Amino acid sequence: MQNPEEFISSDMKNVTEVYRVQILLAYFLNQINQLCTPNQLTEIATGEGIVNYFDYTAAVTAMLENDTLELAEIEGTEYYRLTEKGTAGAENFKKQVPKSLRDKIYASGLRLFAKLKNERDITFDITKREKGYNVHCKCFDGDIVLMDINLFAPDEDQANYIKSKIQMNPTDFYCKVVDYIIENEEYVPSVSEDPTLL
Repeated sequence: MQNPEEFISSDMKNVTEVYRVQILLAYFLNQINQLCTPNQLTEIATGEGIVNYFDYTAAVTAMLENDTLELAEIEGTEYYRLTEKGTAGAENFKKQVPKSLRDKIYASGLRLFAKLKNERDITFDITKREKGYNVHCKCFDGDIVLMDINLFAPDEDQANYIKSKIQMNPTDFYCKVVDYIIENEEYVPSVSEDPTLL
């Protein structure tokens, strides 16, 4: 079996928590199928209290120093990327970090990337009208506008509520609108609804 110490810098060997954070970050970057900027990784690891910020900073510094992590520029944006050594460390030593913690950071990453995708895929414009508010919503798939819809809200609070509900899961909102259109049928009144026919 490989020696875990070769995956951490010499000045970190006595800092167990920082060492575990290095393994956790390596595991996450190895599992997630997504480029990750420094700011995004900081938010994922520390935003929900999964990792202490100071341990996180020390771990990233150590990983850059011991060549398990590198900063790569892709199309003008800098991303963290595991080196071959970092990938090997993630695979070999992931069990030194509890599965519950590995699951937490992975779920945190998925939530952040879903939120970022939602923000790219949908735009809102809330406008005050003479009566109430207009919530203008556009859903995109790349350059294609999938849906362009205006919704009425009687006041600003309800306009913001409509926006927040759509933002939670814009894909589901779009699919439900399309499903409703497909399933919608012509309204045919029954005899009991028309008093003139009785």
